[in-house]
Amino acid sequence: MVAVMAKKVLVTEKLAEAGLDILRSKGYEVDVLLELDPEGLVDAIPAYDALIVRSATKVTREVIEAAANLRVIGRAGVGIDNVDVEAATERGVIVCNAPTSNIVSAAEQTMCLMLACARKTPQAVASMREGKWERSKFSGTELFEKTLAIFGLGRVGGLVAERARAFGMNLIGYDPYCSPERAEQLGVELYDNVDDIVPLADFITVHLPKTKETIGMFGPAQYAAMKDGVILVNTARGGIYNIESLADFVAAGKIGGAAIDVYEVEPCTESPLHEFDNVILTPHLGASTKEAQTRAGIQIAEYVSAGLEGSIVPTAVNMALVPPEIMDAVGPYVPACQLMGSMLAQIDGDIPQYLKLTAAGSLAGADPSILVAGTLGGILSYKNVAVTPVNAEAVAKRHGIKVETQSRPDAQGYASAVSVVADGTEISCTLADTAQVPRIVSLFGYQIDIAPASQSLIFEYVDAPGKIGTIGTILGSAGINITTMQVGMKEKEKNALVYMNVEGDVDDAIMGKLREGLGELKNLWYVKL
Repeated sequence: MVAVMAKKVLVTEKLAEAGLDILRSKGYEVDVLLELDPEGLVDAIPAYDALIVRSATKVTREVIEAAANLRVIGRAGVGIDNVDVEAATERGVIVCNAPTSNIVSAAEQTMCLMLACARKTPQAVASMREGKWERSKFSGTELFEKTLAIFGLGRVGGLVAERARAFGMNLIGYDPYCSPERAEQLGVELYDNVDDIVPLADFITVHLPKTKETIGMFGPAQYAAMKDGVILVNTARGGIYNIESLADFVAAGKIGGAAIDVYEVEPCTESPLHEFDNVILTPHLGASTKEAQTRAGIQIAEYVSAGLEGSIVPTAVNMALVPPEIMDAVGPYVPACQLMGSMLAQIDGDIPQYLKLTAAGSLAGADPSILVAGTLGGILSYKNVAVTPVNAEAVAKRHGIKVETQSRPDAQGYASAVSVVADGTEISCTLADTAQVPRIVSLFGYQIDIAPASQSLIFEYVDAPGKIGTIGTILGSAGINITTMQVGMKEKEKNALVYMNVEGDVDDAIMGKLREGLGELKNLWYVKL
């Protein structure tokens, strides 16, 4: 097998050292280039297998089409507005994010801004710095028993609801994707449309993604319907509040205050809201805590690594979501499928025209697409073909491989197993012990049970006394150590299969001696994993 070069990861924005350390510990070559302009990114990206960004780097179609080796794009944060997901999907590139990394920080920033706006804290601080003492000027309002309308009851919105409830606020909300059961659990009274809810709120906070429906969701009609003195907060995405008309309603005194942390165009150094003392403007600080930055770096490093290894990426946005219970069952089998694919490639030598994968036991009924991707990745690894669950079907078609999958409840004595047949060559694998080590349990119809090592010899011959001794003598004379061995029999055919894990390089001369010494030898393979 040809030596595989270390995969390369490009990081274009500041990432926590803990995340960089994870990538390097896994053997990846990591380059941190923080000053790349769009043209520089296009020029640099062809050399990399993975790209990690935050919110400033624009991963455009031009960038993705220039990325000949790219397999994974990781966004170290929640949103993916700056990544052309459609272009990435077309190229079979996984796009993933770290959606839970900053949710606590964002929820706390929401509460911070709400309190600061209600109590006029920034204005009071500015007054004190001018040497003034103006207690009466900065009389505020309590959150207790006020009505908070939460638009978007996802991860962050849910955390805000929990915290606001602790302040004794009355909670109402709008989220067409939130179930009544979740709303009840959060203590939020759900409303079906925006127009019904805005007149009821003393405070409004938005926790919505940036979509065609949410941009400009709040404009003149909504502001006019709100309570006099309402306070608005946005730590989600810029543009959900129409800023121009918001400024008009603040100037008119209809809206009592606003706290904005995100903007349509960033950095934002001027806007219609900059002139108002009762509007708090912060430079996108929702995720700016040490804890959130560390979590984002660690999470995205793990997800990008999983994508590069062909394993499940639980936060991939351009793949079907994998429920946790399915991920727990299927995920550990991805390396096993890669191993089987690599063995098949070395045993058969040619790309198979037909591939059949069977998931058995507790894997029966699970989505097999991730396992197929792992198997194809192993088969095509020597061609340096990047295979992910996003592009596995397209890769198979491009290489003329017909893929079929099936499942069966019986794993033949094991809790679960995966079998692969490639142009008639069969191999089955299961996982053993708490470390979930892949073990080959069937090969060419011979029943064995062995964990493959990095180097293995596989013999198939007509069984006769002395064969194992001959193998041991030849290998011992060459300084090759046998570490573990399994023998499988086919009694009716009087054939035997010997699977040996060995230490030491087995060259062509040794292979020739083995063929000569064993006489009636049907097959002999030297496999390196």
